[in-house]
Amino acid sequence: MHKSLRLATIATVCAVAGGALYGAGAATAGQSTANSTHEPYNIGLLVKDIDTYYGTAADANGVYQASSTSPYAKDLARIDDDAKRYIDRAARKAHRHGEKPAVVFDIDDTLLLSLDYEKRYNYTYNSTTWADYVNKADRPGVFGSAELVQYAQKAGVEVFYNSGLSEAQRSAAVENLKKIGADVNLDAAHMFLKDKANPPSYLSSCATPGTWTCTTVQYKSGTRAHIEKDLGYDIVANFGDQYSDLDGGYANRTYKLPNPTYFVS
Repeated sequence: MHKSLRLATIATVCAVAGGALYGAGAATAGQSTANSTHEPYNIGLLVKDIDTYYGTAADANGVYQASSTSPYAKDLARIDDDAKRYIDRAARKAHRHGEKPAVVFDIDDTLLLSLDYEKRYNYTYNSTTWADYVNKADRPGVFGSAELVQYAQKAGVEVFYNSGLSEAQRSAAVENLKKIGADVNLDAAHMFLKDKANPPSYLSSCATPGTWTCTTVQYKSGTRAHIEKDLGYDIVANFGDQYSDLDGGYANRTYKLPNPTYFVS
């Protein structure tokens, strides 16, 4: 995952207030960034708000975890409940019409929680420390994520993954997803990761071998277009913690999960 902007100020106040901005529905391109026309929110208070929202606490091993009773967990539960009801309806409708329904999941902070990395490195990003963290393959699952993946599969909906992780991080991603119980379709035909050295032909408008100019939206929407146009699936729902995971079409419904710690444009 290339975290092009790490802005802890994004949406935190709204997150603490509740899940209104994080529910189901189409994502918009209008997510705001920091307002530089007045004094910014105090960063010390902002970190406290983030910790309150997640219910952040270090476990016995010193790993920062979110609380299952936190506002964050409650927001996720509301999203998951809506998503399950919708997946049931969409699956039944698709099967009646002889269509192949699918769901698409981002991975980082949609399925695997990176809160410990954010806290440990004070909400900053470094490609080396991030790669080391990912390759440990021991991130906890986002609350309800593995259950939602399993739920979709049991409803007869094909599960795909569309992640900004690199091809070199595939084995770690697979291992970690297995650990949290999201052991569904973890093969290369269902898990799409960035391969800048040998990009797929369906991204040829922005990527050729050795040259990658795709934005996050181009990469992710281009992959969803491939799933629909080339593989023949109807993506009934797309899940992500960033608007760039969701923008660009090729999904009947989008679900924005809460993430107050960084913003990927």
